[in-house]
Amino acid sequence: MTDSEARLADLVSRGATNQQAAQQMYISVKTVESMLSRIYRKLHVRSRTQLLAALTMNTG
Repeated sequence: MTDSEARLADLVSRGATNQQAAQQMYISVKTVESMLSRIYRKLHVRSRTQLLAALTMNTG
């Protein structure tokens, strides 16, 4: 995962909406959506809940 993808994954796992994440990262909502799709594909998950579980397993 790239640094930007990791930052986005962290924001989303902490409950940020796509809009909030976009604002905090100074990118468009469309870019957030594209990045999330790549993150999901890389981690083999399909939802934010699964993303949180995957990140928790990787860090804990």
